[in-house]
Amino acid sequence: MPFAKTALLAGMLAAAVLPACKIVPNPSPEDQAAAAPLDDDQRMALRAAEIFDDRLPGYLNDRAVTAPALRDALAGGLDGAGTAHGIRSAAEGSPWNFIVTAEGVVVAADRASRAASVTLDTTGDGAGDVTVQLGPVIRGTALRDALDFLTFTDFRDQIEFAKLARALNDQAHQRLALPEGDLTGQHMTVTGAMTLTAAGADWVMVPLALQARP
Repeated sequence: MPFAKTALLAGMLAAAVLPACKIVPNPSPEDQAAAAPLDDDQRMALRAAEIFDDRLPGYLNDRAVTAPALRDALAGGLDGAGTAHGIRSAAEGSPWNFIVTAEGVVVAADRASRAASVTLDTTGDGAGDVTVQLGPVIRGTALRDALDFLTFTDFRDQIEFAKLARALNDQAHQRLALPEGDLTGQHMTVTGAMTLTAAGADWVMVPLALQARP
């Protein structure tokens, strides 16, 4: 057989046994990120944002008690005030958690610390009686524990439940809108969550709605 025909036949046979080829584009980094499963921190951050957007506005309207009303109730004991205005877990000895609206004058302000805060005089006696955590470091689980639609049994474990508490605190900080400069002397209205372990315990709030004005 002539060489040219032999070469042609060999090429045809080789082509016949080759598998069909398909060009697949490389996925973009954005597509890969979107397809990647979320870790616990990311899932809890999304859940916290949804709570702030969808659940909190109505919840604050329904559950918030004014500072004077809560003080009057606390005069009769923590459990009575908690039964009337707060929530707590079923565990024995659990503290009471409240959603409170307070108004007062800022008598001290720390905006330099990562655990920034302001202290309000809400009784008019010139002394601070409510501390409002501004963050970005906001301590405690008062916000998570003051929401009656969040229960531990709905979460995988204590670690996941703790991560939700931190994510809620992060959302509280991120959504704050405050004027620049020193806040001392300004009038402030704040609605926030706090935990009390005794009727005379200090009031330390996680802010959920806050307004400041001269």
